[in-house]
Amino acid sequence: MQSKQELVALALSAGTLPGLPQGHFIDGASSTAASGRSMESFDPGRAAPFAVFARGDAGDVEAAVGSARRAFEQTWRDTPAAARGRILQRAAELIREETARLAVVESLDSGKPLAEAEGDVRGAARAFEYYAGACDKLQGDTFPLGPDYLGYSLHEPVGVAAQIIPWNFPISTAARGIAPALAAGCAVVAKPAEQTPFTALLLAELLKRAGLPDGVLNVVTGTGAEAGAPLVAHPGIDHVTFTGSVATGIGVMKAAADNVTRVVLELGGKSPVIVLADCDRKAALDGVMGAIFENAGQICSAGSRLIVERSLHDGFVEDLCRRAEALRLGHALREPQMGPVNSDTQLGRIAGFIDRARARGVDVATGGAETADPESGQGWFYRPTIVDDCAPDDELVREEIFGPVLTVQIAEDAQHALALANDSQYALVAGVYTADFAKAHRLAARLDAGQVYINEYFAGGIEVPFGGNKKSGFGREKGLEGLLSYCRTKSIAARI
Repeated sequence: MQSKQELVALALSAGTLPGLPQGHFIDGASSTAASGRSMESFDPGRAAPFAVFARGDAGDVEAAVGSARRAFEQTWRDTPAAARGRILQRAAELIREETARLAVVESLDSGKPLAEAEGDVRGAARAFEYYAGACDKLQGDTFPLGPDYLGYSLHEPVGVAAQIIPWNFPISTAARGIAPALAAGCAVVAKPAEQTPFTALLLAELLKRAGLPDGVLNVVTGTGAEAGAPLVAHPGIDHVTFTGSVATGIGVMKAAADNVTRVVLELGGKSPVIVLADCDRKAALDGVMGAIFENAGQICSAGSRLIVERSLHDGFVEDLCRRAEALRLGHALREPQMGPVNSDTQLGRIAGFIDRARARGVDVATGGAETADPESGQGWFYRPTIVDDCAPDDELVREEIFGPVLTVQIAEDAQHALALANDSQYALVAGVYTADFAKAHRLAARLDAGQVYINEYFAGGIEVPFGGNKKSGFGREKGLEGLLSYCRTKSIAARI
């Protein structure tokens, strides 16, 4: 097994890694696209292709769903819970053993710094470990119907679950959906984003090595229009978990409605970070920086709105600007503090937001320009950007940018901060920094968000349910609540 250093050196010198899967993963084996077509995946740090993979369509989806249905009905749903747990636990161990390779592939494919990719791989392993332990704890209830009756409920696997995986967190999002689905006894057909297909394919190979029966997990690669749309509209799909944009999520929901297919939607965000004057200033600065500049701001739950109390505003924003300007940018495998954005399309979208803001006379305090890897002059990079004192109705406050752009709003006090925070079409997460614990929890109770972080942004882990309200979607992933997403409850009442 090659070390991380060897893999990084190879990837930087060759521009790729050998042995990457090029086909779909269907019925336990690699499979070429039915059409024979393929497409390229790009290294965002070089703005150049580094590998090819299968370009799937409805024919490949049909094969994958059929394989999943057979595996579910003939094998997996009747596999004892403890046996399912052992397979998932072995998968967690294999993911940890393969951390270096998975992380390097993730960095090449997504552009995120290697340290962040390694964290994502560790999180994926933890997800399989967590749900491995939950397999044989999934139990129903009994109902007190009196001495002449027996009443009880069962949690049954819903069937074949589709997973539509985004490009910003490919392996960790795949794991947080696939692991609970398998734990519940479902079979899965996964469709990773066309920008980042490889770690989902590698994950499927690892699960086969862990003992997962053929067909229980299938991966179809290709575009959203050609592979994703036929998957979510397929009548053989019993559940869809989708992570992505609001517009695409609405389309997924409409397509699923034709077959009355249940859905979990994790959509966009414009998450506020409330920083009050009595906060731990250093912790708040650290938290705000990580909330917006990790993964170059390409996170649904990024803290993209700073709502800061007026008495703290001037010095706090000045310090943020200095920190942002000092961030070291570069290719993901050179251990930068911030990497590129994922695609030329995304780079253009981010630049468009800032160009329009400048035309409106908005104060771009720092950043606000495209750039490149300082070592190679290549890649899709955007400078860390802070836009100060934004009006509540400004486009930068209202719309998700999905890039390294922080918009600043000024609050007069905690209640004003709460009103600003809730004035959004999104409600995914929120952050609060204050030394007043009672105030923090009063705010948490009133914030419209699926999850609230207090004094540490991105606090929590796989144990904590995650999902949004409003246009951020509905349903929950992670935690035991995420496991129940893949179950249907059957109630039984008998006269005895």
